[in-house]
Amino acid sequence: MESKLATQMVMEFDRQVSTLLHKSYPEAAELSERGFLKHIEPLRAIVVDLKASEKDLEQGLLPFVIVVKSEFVSTKKAMARIEWEGRQAITKMFPHEPEDFKPIEAVSLPNQPVYLMVDIDRGKANINLAPNEAMKLIVEARRSPLTIDEGVAIITQHPDFLMKNNCFSLLASRYSGDKRVPAIWIDGKRHPNLGWCWDGNPHTWLGSASCVSRVS
Repeated sequence: MESKLATQMVMEFDRQVSTLLHKSYPEAAELSERGFLKHIEPLRAIVVDLKASEKDLEQGLLPFVIVVKSEFVSTKKAMARIEWEGRQAITKMFPHEPEDFKPIEAVSLPNQPVYLMVDIDRGKANINLAPNEAMKLIVEARRSPLTIDEGVAIITQHPDFLMKNNCFSLLASRYSGDKRVPAIWIDGKRHPNLGWCWDGNPHTWLGSASCVSRVS
């Protein structure tokens, strides 16, 4: 018999799948709904046994999120499907494009186009720390910084995870030899924005998000 927690995990998994279907992810991936779901359904059995923090938006904690890699659905297509308080998300990463930022060597991602990111922390404890300093704390805690794909996945499923006074950097995606660090925040016109900040600059409203593991 499944425990109450396992049941809750499966219900949350089903909710996230429904969100992806509602946002036309199969179409964005140029697949039928059935073809798209084939990549996701194997993850259902995994969520039953997950041990992770409970959802707490104020503290910035989530048990898991389904991540769809940008090689499957591009970052710009995914961002265009996100709304926060009725405002569409935007992408402003000039002079680069989202695909220019690659996962850092220290981060190992599943080979599958869809996977689970487990035990997520928005970075409330490292607000106002420069990304370079926040990275040290994340590594010391045996956690992993997040990629652009993972940040986009979070606000796709939980737009309200993005808070005005605690937006978050994505330290695991970098452009080689560049000091820019991707981040998602609420801009002056109150749109969710995927952009970048400098790796040595702290911001009073910006933390650095992390997770414990990734599974597929």
